[in-house]
Amino acid sequence: MHAVTLKEPPVTDTPTPDALAEQILSDLRARANPDNVEGMARFGISSENTLGVSVPVMRAMARDARKTLGRDKLAWNRLAELLWETGVHDARLMTAFVGVGALVTEEQMDAWVAHFDSWDVCDQVCINLFRESPHAWGKMAEWAAREEEFVRRAAFALGATIAVHDKKRDDADFLPLLALAERAASDERNFVKKAVNWQIRQIGKRSAMLNEAAVATCERILRDNPASKAASWTARDALRELQSETIRARLGLG
Repeated sequence: MHAVTLKEPPVTDTPTPDALAEQILSDLRARANPDNVEGMARFGISSENTLGVSVPVMRAMARDARKTLGRDKLAWNRLAELLWETGVHDARLMTAFVGVGALVTEEQMDAWVAHFDSWDVCDQVCINLFRESPHAWGKMAEWAAREEEFVRRAAFALGATIAVHDKKRDDADFLPLLALAERAASDERNFVKKAVNWQIRQIGKRSAMLNEAAVATCERILRDNPASKAASWTARDALRELQSETIRARLGLG
């Protein structure tokens, strides 16, 4: 009678989000590029706690992290929280690619938006994460009323990206967002005015009805804010695109 040799079972232990967050932070630091940080600063991106890792590299790292954690979306979201808590610019940017928008809580959104200090983190988190949160729609009006520069930018960045991606949303729902943009149009801060302009343009490209509403919004902005350079640029730049032959033809406006 021959002895039976048992094979050792394969090791399948999945690392915890905590362990993976530490590994990712170490990998980000190993990829630090001071030259990139200097170049990013010229485009208005914060240099504080910034390593200069490129976005494509971070996206690839985020994909690998999700694969490592398997299909556990709660673990993905926990990893995003841990990366945010590091305070490192690049790690915070990665939260946009790792987290799960549907699982983001209202408290999480408020806590993170209060620490936005750069347009790239603000926009990527809004585009890739916050827009899929069930709390996103209510946050736009709330944040638009706030005075902090990047909180207000987040309100309009969120509106712009939802206008592009939420195909099922009734067009009439976007009319109040145009009203928010109209009220903020005289904000002279660069990162706010560009987001207000971005939202108006994206809403105005959804449909013929919203195009006409966005054009009317721009005309009122020009009429009611004659001394504001921000309002003038925001409205005129948006009108240039919304009234272009390309957009009008796409929307069937002739």
